[in-house]
Amino acid sequence: MILVAGPYRSGTGDDPARLAANVRAMNEAALALFRAGHLPVTGEALALPLLETAGSTGPDDPLFEELFHPVAERLLDRCDAVLRIGGPSRGADRMVARARAQGKDVHTDLAELVDAGGHTEAHGSAGTPVGGRR
Repeated sequence: MILVAGPYRSGTGDDPARLAANVRAMNEAALALFRAGHLPVTGEALALPLLETAGSTGPDDPLFEELFHPVAERLLDRCDAVLRIGGPSRGADRMVARARAQGKDVHTDLAELVDAGGHTEAHGSAGTPVGGRR
């Protein structure tokens, strides 16, 4: 299971169209990972519906602080690795630092996980195979 971490709010000015574009970029990476045999996840896929259900009014309200990053952190604890995509993002960088602290693999290039044939072999930090797909 691989967490796709990228910018959500960074550089958007909280413009809904730009936020949606950032989510789409993460979902596109997740789709490529899925097609390569991985189980991709994004924090946004879990957090955004919870925020809507909780009645969040936007990224600056207390519900956003309560749920958005904590959901991703709990999800990361269950993941095997992280794929960091996109540009600057304190939240995504926070997920990368947390993953490294937990000894998880961190990738910054989708091609590291997906080859031209859509297959991949997972490797640990020492470069040794760790049992196939994540």
